Amino acid sequence: MSRTTIVTLRILLALSLAGSLAVQVLVLPAAWADLAGAAPVWRVTSVGIIALWLVCLQTVAVCIWRLVSMVADDAVFSSGAFRFVNVVIAAISVAAILTAGFATLLAPGEVAPGVVGIIYGAAVATGGVALVVVVMKSLLRKAIEMRSELDEVV
Repeated sequence: MSRTTIVTLRILLALSLAGSLAVQVLVLPAAWADLAGAAPVWRVTSVGIIALWLVCLQTVAVCIWRLVSMVADDAVFSSGAFRFVNVVIAAISVAAILTAGFATLLAPGEVAPGVVGIIYGAAVATGGVALVVVVMKSLLRKAIEMRSELDEVV
């Protein structure tokens, strides 16, 4: 991976982390205040789901940062990479479940059914991303095996 790609990716990851922290600090308290008239269970659940979703995003960003560092150090083809890939898969899966939970929370309310359907679609798409990462993990496993075999030959 070129140095430019690594630097660009790190900048995007840093912006993602900074943006998600800004949402946690600025937007979530405002959302909490806006929902003052809502049922306490709905208020806690909706803001909690959004906060946990942001934590999933931050977890993925940190793990990708570590994987990019491993690529930069030419160490990505090691078993240590699996730890970060597994965490990414788990965080994306949790985000998919949280998204579906949020849609379910909105379904009986006054939100248009199309909006609820779009959010369920986003949950399915997020789950699909987790499955793509699972496939990428198997490709990483195969690349590590092939590199080990090549090292033995050379």
